[in-house]
Amino acid sequence: MQNSKIVHRTAADRRRETLDRLAAERDVWVATAHPDHGPHQVPLWFVWDGQAVWVCTGAGSATVRNVRKDPRVRLSLPHTFDVVMLQGTAQCFADQGVPTEAADAFAGKFGWDPRTEDAPFVYLRIAPKVVRAWRGEPELSGRVIMRDGAWLE
Repeated sequence: MQNSKIVHRTAADRRRETLDRLAAERDVWVATAHPDHGPHQVPLWFVWDGQAVWVCTGAGSATVRNVRKDPRVRLSLPHTFDVVMLQGTAQCFADQGVPTEAADAFAGKFGWDPRTEDAPFVYLRIAPKVVRAWRGEPELSGRVIMRDGAWLE
């Protein structure tokens, strides 16, 4: 059983731990919305480059179609007790037009390179504008650790 004692962290601690998780974790929930069909959420592999999250999915996916109509995206790491949610705007890059550093980092982390597939893929770059991090109700106050793309102190 996991220890459920919540220790209230400072903004600096939340930022450091969030950055550690972004560097180490593999999966992120990606939420988009179609103007007519509503919300769409999928888990995808991701890479954090220190400034933005990079994900990759099929060029014909609902995620790509939605982002092309409305680039606003919400991301969340999969742990429900140690919540990290990011909100930002996605940019689309065709698999053959993605910056080499991002595609190489993705391929290096997962051992799979979408650029070598027969079917087309699209990389999405999401630079967060808002980041929220909290552990349980006691940390709801102060959960915003990035606003307007700037980390809060």
